Amino acid sequence: MPSIVVTGATGTQGGATARALLDAGHRVRALTRHPDSPAADTLRTLGAEVRHADFDDRASLDAALTGADSLFAVTTPFGTDVTVEVRQGKALIDAAAAAGLGHIVLTSVAHADRDTGVPHYESKHLVEQHLRSAGVPWTVIAPAAFMDNYAGSWILDGLREGTFAWPMPADRPLTLISAADIGAFAALVLRRRDEFTGRRIDIASDERTPRQIAETLAAAIGRPITHQQVPLADVRTRSADLAAMFDYFTTIGLDVDVARLRRDHPDIGWHSLADWAAGQDWAALSLRQLEIAGRRAGVTALRGAHAGGGRQSAE
Repeated sequence: MPSIVVTGATGTQGGATARALLDAGHRVRALTRHPDSPAADTLRTLGAEVRHADFDDRASLDAALTGADSLFAVTTPFGTDVTVEVRQGKALIDAAAAAGLGHIVLTSVAHADRDTGVPHYESKHLVEQHLRSAGVPWTVIAPAAFMDNYAGSWILDGLREGTFAWPMPADRPLTLISAADIGAFAALVLRRRDEFTGRRIDIASDERTPRQIAETLAAAIGRPITHQQVPLADVRTRSADLAAMFDYFTTIGLDVDVARLRRDHPDIGWHSLADWAAGQDWAALSLRQLEIAGRRAGVTALRGAHAGGGRQSAE
C-alpha cells in the first residue's frame, strides 16, 4: 500500500489523522521537526514511519516526500506568524507537486475562503489558493472551532475556579469539532480521493453557545461551572489576531451544516461536545496543569534566587 505523508504528525490535527490512517491499515509516513520526541515514539509504536522534515528546508521536504502517494498538510502561524505560515505552506505544496504526489489534503479553517478579516484565516486562504494552482489533485477540509481547546491550559485555569472564560456572549452559537473527527474525516478523504478531489468542505460536529458549553463541561467534570464573557479588549492586548477571530465568531459566526455532514458521512462517528467532554480525564488534565504551573513557579523562583545571588556577589 502506498505511503500517506502526514505533516504536523506530533501535533493535534496531524496526530489525529495519522492515528486514524494507521487504525484503517494504511502506511503512514509521519513528518516532524522533532523525530526523537515522545509523541514521535508513540507514532512509531503504532506503526508509523517517522521522518524529520522542516518546511524551511526544501531538501528535507524532497527527501521526506519521495515515493509517497498522497499528503495531509497542516500549517500554522502560531509560534511564528502569518507570513511564515504562507511561505512554509507554499513550500510544502511546491515540494509535493515536484514529487508527483497524487493527492494533497490541506486542512484549513472554516470560512477562510470568505472575507473574514482574521489574519490567520487570510493566511490559510492564501495557502489554499496556491494549492489550487499547483497542478496536483487537491481537497481542502476546513474545521470549525476546536473542542480540544477546552482542555487547554488557559481554559483549565478557569475551570478549576468554576469559570468558563470565553470571549463571546453567553447565547451566541459556535460550531465545534474534535481533533478526532478532523482526523477521521481527513482519513476518509484520503481513502476516497475520487469522491473528494477538487472540493473544499467546512466541517463541524456540533453547535453550542458558551452557556451550553459551560453546562456541558460542568456535567463532565462534576462541579458547577458558569460562563464568564472575557472582553475582546482583554484578548486584543494579547493577540489582535485572536481578537479578530472572536469578533467574527460573535458578529458573523461559523455556519457549518452539521446535520448534513452527520447524514452524509455517518461512518465518521462524529462527536458531540458532550461525547468529547465525557471522554476526557479531567482529573489528570487538572493535575498535569497544576504540575506545569508548579514547575513554572519553581523556575521563576530559581531565576530570582540566581539573580539575587548575583546582585549580592556583585555588591
